[in-house]
Amino acid sequence: MNSRSIVNHINALAPLLDTTQMIRKMFEDGAENVNIIILVKAIERDAVLSLNILKMINSPLYCFPKQITSISQAINLCGIQVMYGFIVYYSIESSIIANLRPYGLSNTKFNDISHMQSILMNKWYSKVDLHDAQVLTPLALIMESGKLVVAQEVVHETTIKEFINGIKNAVNISVYENSLFGTSSYYISGLLFEHWHLDQLYVDILKGLDFEHGVAPSISHYIDILDAVRTAVNVSNIFTEDSINEATEIVSEIGLDVVHFKSVCISIKETYLKNHS
Repeated sequence: MNSRSIVNHINALAPLLDTTQMIRKMFEDGAENVNIIILVKAIERDAVLSLNILKMINSPLYCFPKQITSISQAINLCGIQVMYGFIVYYSIESSIIANLRPYGLSNTKFNDISHMQSILMNKWYSKVDLHDAQVLTPLALIMESGKLVVAQEVVHETTIKEFINGIKNAVNISVYENSLFGTSSYYISGLLFEHWHLDQLYVDILKGLDFEHGVAPSISHYIDILDAVRTAVNVSNIFTEDSINEATEIVSEIGLDVVHFKSVCISIKETYLKNHS
């Protein structure tokens, strides 16, 4: 396995779903310029996409007091940027069918982790900077996508047992991935987004997440925020005491309220455990 085989793998991937490509174009001039009525109609025309979005948003993790029954209701509650994240997330999931066993996870648990990262970003950072939270919340939902490509590569190369053992013993998963592929799954996510012509800002953030070389100050700020989220909840640690404390240190280093961050982590953890007890 090497970075070249991963790049070839990505280049061979089919385009995202037609509906997703159409909606992506709506967002090219910024979410603030998207016509919500047209967006709702575009989503509703794709019955499978609509059903999957409603399934995602009605997950117990989102803690809505009553069932969400329409796309327009979902957008009103979550916001247009979060909805965009749901659309891209579903499209990626449909485009890359992968068994997450190499990471020691079921696909359901991987989905839960992705959603918890997004929920943490939204609930935590909306109190800090609402605009940046709206930018980063959908990215937090889809930033682990590179692991789908890695998992496919590992299964194809029949090195599952070796990889699982390496992941179990790794102090840092990104460092372990880099030792095998010369890059991390977050950088691979950046390559995926580049392949699918998704937001260039997302591409730049993901490529800089583990290899922060010459990135703009604004990107560095976003990287620090995402780093706190992925440290608190990730494929190895779901809001453990150690992962929350380590993430809290990052939050403290960037000068933000650690008490609020920690309380949001604990609240999401309790909801998750309640629904998986």
